[in-house]
Amino acid sequence: MVQSAAQTPDAYLAELPEERRAVMERLRAVVLDNLPAGFEETMSYGMLGYVVPHALYPEGYHCDPELPLPFMNLAAQKRFYAVYHMGIYTDPDLMAWFQAEYAKRVPTKLDMGKSCIRLKNPKNIPFELIGELAGKMTPQDWIARYESQVKR
Repeated sequence: MVQSAAQTPDAYLAELPEERRAVMERLRAVVLDNLPAGFEETMSYGMLGYVVPHALYPEGYHCDPELPLPFMNLAAQKRFYAVYHMGIYTDPDLMAWFQAEYAKRVPTKLDMGKSCIRLKNPKNIPFELIGELAGKMTPQDWIARYESQVKR
């Protein structure tokens, strides 16, 4: 699955094969358990999305102000599970922390692209670390970082 037409997170999960659903449900749970108050779960770009709602940030996403400000996404791609965390790419200290912690906790090399962390082997997914990452930035922290990076 690359992008889903599902309208809700539950519908997204329901359309996954059972073994992929179990991993995604666990990722979703760890994110929801750790995400600071103020973020909202939604479907975003055909994936599970965690956004700063317009109620907290009326300006929305600069590329399309009708959309809430994206923060994190989770997806079951064809060959891997993807974690997109926008804040990690704007905060060098957070990036360094994550890379160091990943190396301590996971026996395989970190596979991280420009916009996503690719988790290929379900046995090596550091669920607790993903939860910790989700909890490291409040909506207010993310808004401040985002505004420092984007010119409107």
